[in-house]
Order: sequence, then C-alpha cells, then structure tokens
Amino acid sequence: MWFHLVPSRGGQSSRAGGMEENPDREKRRLPRLKNPGKIWKNLRQQNHKPTTEDEVEGEEAQRVEEAVEQEEERLEEVSRKLIIREEQLFSQESFSEGEENQLLGDQEALRLQIITAIHNTFTSSPSSPSSPSPPSSRAMEVLRSAVVCIQQQEEQDRRWTGFPADKVPVWRPQKYLSTHNKLLQNMVESRLMKAAEEDSDGTDGLSTPLKREVCRVGRRVKEDLLTVGRLVVDCYPPQMDILNLYAGLYHQSFSARLNHLAASELETGDCSYLLLWINICYPNEILKHEDLEGRIKTACLGSLLQLDHLERLEDQYLTHKEDQLKLWLNTALRKEEESWLSGKTPELIDQYCFSPLAIDIIQVIDVSLSEFSRVIEDQIKAQRLTAHLESFLTSYRKCVEEFVKGKHTNMRSVIKAQLVCELQFRDYITGLTGSVSDQQRQSCLDTLSALKDCGYRCLTRPNLTQLKESLSQLWTAPWMDGSLPVMDSLLDSVNQQLSDLSDLKPACREALLSALHQDLVRQYVKRTLKTRTRTRAQQVGGAQRMTEDAQKINDFFSEGGCRESMWLGEILCSLAEILQLHDPGSVQLEMVSMARTYPDFSNAHVSALLSLKTGLSAADVRSIRRSVEENRLINAPTNQRPPFFSKVKVKWINNKINQMGLKN
Repeated sequence: MWFHLVPSRGGQSSRAGGMEENPDREKRRLPRLKNPGKIWKNLRQQNHKPTTEDEVEGEEAQRVEEAVEQEEERLEEVSRKLIIREEQLFSQESFSEGEENQLLGDQEALRLQIITAIHNTFTSSPSSPSSPSPPSSRAMEVLRSAVVCIQQQEEQDRRWTGFPADKVPVWRPQKYLSTHNKLLQNMVESRLMKAAEEDSDGTDGLSTPLKREVCRVGRRVKEDLLTVGRLVVDCYPPQMDILNLYAGLYHQSFSARLNHLAASELETGDCSYLLLWINICYPNEILKHEDLEGRIKTACLGSLLQLDHLERLEDQYLTHKEDQLKLWLNTALRKEEESWLSGKTPELIDQYCFSPLAIDIIQVIDVSLSEFSRVIEDQIKAQRLTAHLESFLTSYRKCVEEFVKGKHTNMRSVIKAQLVCELQFRDYITGLTGSVSDQQRQSCLDTLSALKDCGYRCLTRPNLTQLKESLSQLWTAPWMDGSLPVMDSLLDSVNQQLSDLSDLKPACREALLSALHQDLVRQYVKRTLKTRTRTRAQQVGGAQRMTEDAQKINDFFSEGGCRESMWLGEILCSLAEILQLHDPGSVQLEMVSMARTYPDFSNAHVSALLSLKTGLSAADVRSIRRSVEENRLINAPTNQRPPFFSKVKVKWINNKINQMGLKN
C-alpha cells in the first residue's frame, strides 16, 4: 500500500490494530479498521431489475458516479467538521473510548477518500477509459477538494504541535502532505512502469524493443506533464508548486529507467535513439513545450543520464558516424578519380563543365551533421565529423595536383569541372556555423585556394608563358617611344586563348580572369622594379606608357566580366605618378599614400622603387624611407586593398641598398 491508515507518533507503538498506551487513561486496544467507504453500500441496493446487460452496466456506472459525487462533494465540509469534532472532544475533561474510536474511524474514511481522489488524478472518464483523453472536470473538482482537505489537516497538525503527548489525539500528526508526496512518487513510478510494459499503438514503426519502450515511456511523461500543466495545477495552491513536484518525480523515474537501459551494450541504432530522447526530445519537446516552457525549473532537474553513460553513448555514436562518413567520402573520391583517369569528359549542364562530386560530398556532410544535431546537444562535438571533410579536401587537392602532371586529353575539361566543385565547397564551408572550428574552416579554405591555384595554372599556363615573353619588352626604347605596342599584342593573344573557356561556369571564369589580371599586373610591376632607366626623359616616357597600359588592361578585363579586380589599375597609375615626379617632397607624399593604401608595400619595395628615381640624393632617399615607415597604419582599415606586393619578390634590392649605403 502507498499509505498507512494510522500514522504513528515517535516513541509510540502502531495504533492501527495495536495496543495504545496512555499514561492518564487505561490501556485499551483500538479496533482494527475496515474499509469505511459508505459509498459502496449504495451499489448493493437494487431499485429495479434492468431488462438488458447494457442497461445493467449503464445504470451501475450511473449509480457509481452519483454515489461518488454525493460522497466526495463533501470532502472539504467533512474535513472541517471532523476538525471541529476533534477539538470539541479533546477540550472535554473526559470522553468515552467509543467517541474517540468513532472519530478515528471517520478520520480514516476521509483519509481513504482523499488518497483515492489523488490516485485518480490521471484517470480518464469512464466513457473512454482506454483513450488518452484528459481527466474529467468532475475528477479535477474532487481533487481540488481533496487538496483543500490536505491543507486543513496540515494546519490542524501544526495546531497540536507542542501539546503533551497524552493530550494529543492518537491520529495526530496525520502528515497528509508527506503521504501525498509519497503517493505521487509511487503513482509516477507505476505509470511509467506500466507504459514500458504495455503494447500500445503508435510504436509499431520503431524497429527494436528498446526504441518502442523508450518512446512509450517518453510519451507518457509528456502526456502526464501536460495534463499537470494544463489542469492539475489549478487544483493546488501556488506554494505547493505541483508542476515542478511532478516534473522532478517524472524526471527521476524516467532517468532511472534510461540509465538502466544505457548500462547495457546497445546496438548503434538503439544508442542513437536513446541519445535522441535524452538530448533533443526530452528537453525540447517536453520541457520546452509551449505549455510548459518557463514554468518548469529545468536547472534543478539535472542530467537525464549519468555523465559516464552519456559520454560512452555519444562516443559510440560518433565513432560509428566517423567510420561511416570516412567510407562514404573515400568512396566518392575514388570513383571521381577513376572517372578522370578513364578519359571521360565531364557532363555539360547549361553548357558548362560540371562534376557532381561537391554536391554529393556536401549532401553527405549535411545529412551527417543534421542527424548529429538531432542526437547530440553539444554541437562542438560535430567537429569530429567536419574534421573528415578537412582530410577529404586535402586528399582531393593531392589527386587534382597529381592528375594535372600527366598528359590527359580530358585534362582541361576535368579541371573546369573541378573549379566548379571548388567554388561550391568554398561557399558551403564559409556558411558553416557551429559545427566547424575557425581553425578547421581556415585550413579547408587554404586547401581550396591551393586547389584553385592548381586549376588556374593548368588553364592559364600558355597565358603565363606569353606574359613573361611579352612583358620582357617593357622599358625598351621602342616601347617607351610608343612604336612597339607591347600591351596590344599581349592582350590580343590572351583573348584568343581565353576563347577556350566558354564552357567554364561564369562565376569560375570571372575568378580565373581576376587571377590572370593579378598575374599580369604583378609581372608588370616586377618588370618595372627591375628596369634601369638612366634619364628623366625615359622615366617620363615610361610613366606615360604605364598609364596607357593600365587603362588598356582595365578595359580588357572589365569587358571580360571582371569586376572585383579593377583596383589593380590604380597600382600601375600610382607607380607611374611616382616615376614622373621630380620634387622629393611630392615623391614622399605619394610613397606614404602607397604604403597606407597597400599595407604589404614593404620597405624593400620602397627601396626598389626609389632606386629607379634619378635626381634623388642619398639623404632624400633616407628621408623618404623614414617618413614611409613612420606613417604606416598600425591597424589596417577593413576596406584596405587585398594583398598584392607581398607576391612581388624584390630580394635583390637588399644588395643594392648595401652598395648604395642607404640604410638608416
């Protein structure tokens, strides 16, 4: 049983069917109580004979309900009257044993009815006992009355506190609240045990007994807590905080059952389903249900699963997913590489070379991360999965680099398709949040940059060769006087070779043209810094040609669809301006402006550019170099130009600085 009909006082023997010792009165044996429920007497009375079996059942149910209403409607009043009788009886100088026994029996009758009302908290209406419908309003009214009785009896317990033991009724203290809480605990444990064992509908789609059990128990927790939150709370005073009392009991019982299940060796499917309930379903679908969120003190509940069990299950799940993911990624890359080596050309989609590799890999990663987020709460642990994307990209880059070393007839079309993959991977990784660390993201993007550079070198190799040959004619006399159209010839040649890129996706083509634009300007600047002009007229003439070439280059790439690299023309124009200036102060201002606009415009570049100037004394050179260094921006602004000069190597200038004695 969940209760004792007669609670005992400390130091006293049991009064329910035992001996009661009273110092001021003779020892007497209290009668053993029988079920005092008078309401059932009405059920044994037959007022008339029903004509059919259905009528019998219907009339019996009606009589039960009427009898219950007649009896339980009076719980509060019965409790109040019993308290009055108790005080009247024990205020007398003496009273008979029969009077005390009668009052004791009535107290126990009330106690039984109160316990019955609490026990029926989740009982559905008689018309649909098997349905998950909420308790009837009548049941809630009876419960509310029972709770008032508990409060009345608790107050009466406190009123007797401090009286001598021989002056206190044998049934005091009743401890109704303690009995109530213990009853709730046993009710919760019993309901979850029944849910675990019953073969209810709604779980047939689950593949294992463990999944079905966890689902049934979890569903019972949800239904009961919602019933408490929606209906039962109105039957209790706020200070009892009944919702959090129930939440704590269900949490404790649910936790005990899940820990028992987790202690055994689980299959991977059961492991992931258990984690799903622990990390996602229970906290999000139950505790954070719209009818419960903010009302349950979740911080006081603690973890649903012991930490050692949780870590073991999560590690088991992640290890399985890692092995699975690694196999999928390796298989996809192997098939892609086999396709390259077989001589196949990539398929054309919208007239552009395309490979499904990136889409397949991204889908695999996305599915894995999506499943992970539904099973494990700590999203940082997803980095164990994205680490395999990082490894895959490294292997992918190595495969592409090895492929371009060979002589394959499908090389250019394969590389065009892989550049599309690189762009798709870059967009995906840039957009990943939470599941990838900053270090992983940067590593992946660096790998993709190396992959892209490899593809660009493969597709622009003839252009780069042409660039070096054509730009070697810069700063020659025919070029400076305008008789040798170096840039016109170079751009015509590049245009012819770029016609082969018509089947490259426009976004990739634009990026490739931007890279080629940078290569052209970089080679141009490198050639300029190595020139040996001797007269001011040569510097002025060369500067004019540079300005003209800068305009031609910008026009060419702008017409080709390049929008992001138009700033490169500013570099050539700034250098041309410095070369044609004569006043040291003006040169200094332009050099400082260059250093502030391009943070990677190093001291070596400053020295290389100043070495081209004629008419500057050693003191002028030292002053300009010092001013540039002093006026550099310590914290570069966010709108600074992308790195450029760091890729223009001028190590040779250090020897020249030493020869000229220009060091500070």
